[in-house]
Amino acid sequence: MTALIILAVVFTALLVFGVPVSFCIGIATLLALFTVTPTIDTALIVSAQRVASSLDSFTLVAIPLFILAGTLMNTGGIALRLIDLAKVLVGWLPGSLAQISVVANALFGAISGSAVASAASVGATLSPLQRQAGYNMPICAAANVAASPCGLLIPPSGALIVYSLISGGTPIDVLFVAGYIPGILMAASVMIWLHIIARRGELPADIQRYTLKEAAVIFWRALPALAMVVIIMGGIVAGVFTATEAAGAAALYTLILALIYRSLTLKKLLDAMLGAAVGTAVVMLMVGVSMTMSWLLASTGAVTMIADAITGFSDSPWVLLLLFNVLLLLLGTFLDITPGLLILTPIFLPVAMKLGISPVHFGIIITFNLCIGIATPPVGSTLFVAARVAKVSLTELTKPLLPMFAFMIAALMLVTYVPALSLWLPQVLLGKTG
Repeated sequence: MTALIILAVVFTALLVFGVPVSFCIGIATLLALFTVTPTIDTALIVSAQRVASSLDSFTLVAIPLFILAGTLMNTGGIALRLIDLAKVLVGWLPGSLAQISVVANALFGAISGSAVASAASVGATLSPLQRQAGYNMPICAAANVAASPCGLLIPPSGALIVYSLISGGTPIDVLFVAGYIPGILMAASVMIWLHIIARRGELPADIQRYTLKEAAVIFWRALPALAMVVIIMGGIVAGVFTATEAAGAAALYTLILALIYRSLTLKKLLDAMLGAAVGTAVVMLMVGVSMTMSWLLASTGAVTMIADAITGFSDSPWVLLLLFNVLLLLLGTFLDITPGLLILTPIFLPVAMKLGISPVHFGIIITFNLCIGIATPPVGSTLFVAARVAKVSLTELTKPLLPMFAFMIAALMLVTYVPALSLWLPQVLLGKTG
């Protein structure tokens, strides 16, 4: 109990003072370890061993490779081709440029694996066009923010890889396939709201139509980028390679694609590799200290105590699922998706499994919640990027974002209470749901 109190108090205090989350977790865990080990030296040795052993995982190799593939996507001129494809797919809808930003975010986010990169690339490309066409820029910026996390549910997803690791080995192939329908629902929920306000006249009713020949040319130009998803998911579903091997194939394929497009210079390649290295270091530090904290919580019985407290609140799975969502949405406003998964999964997953909830279904639920969280003030990482590229203030952006959240939460409730939305596709394609 003493260790849990120290962990909670120190972590919260450091977070309030603006200390990076990984250092908050690491320092709080180390101080809590002092209370359960005989000496300070023992605590230091145990923490070092736990960090090292938690990173000794073949599964984790996928993360730097997917980060590298996403970074190469950003520098390889691929975003423009995906935005053009989005114009063909939804350009016929009222408020077309806002709708296009949602689909483009889903496409680019799924391939790049980064909500921030997606918001930056799509926003930088479409914002000047939206402004020129007389669109309400706060609404467009809000749509960019709300849609940018969709790709974190649609595979290949680094967030689902992290969940697989921290949950004790939930099959990544099942998680990847399970993310498709919820990710599409998240994007569709934003599009429905945009369609409503476009019909009310709050967005221009302009539409963009293409001839069959023009659409075919645009699709052909985007096909190589889309083929990466087919290669990755096709290979995983067919059992040709593991998710980690798929990440290596994705990085190599993206490099070849950027060279074919002739948009990758030596400097851009070095910058992409440096960016991937920095991103990997951040994630791995977070994984190491979070896994150490999870071990501490488990070894001291804190996880069991928290689980008993939650299940003591109600014996109704419906009520507890609602409680999960409320807590995850609140906590997600202060935590990015990776630390959120690493901190909250060990606490909530045992309770979910007691309720008979599939680890795959729960993985989609917690990821969906945290995807909404990274688009939520005050700490949402995509907010600042979208506001900057659209040249609007955070205050202007937040107001139109609120009703979009309502629609996204409605989609979250569907995913939460209809497990088939997550489990049906893995059953069909893989013949298993866990």
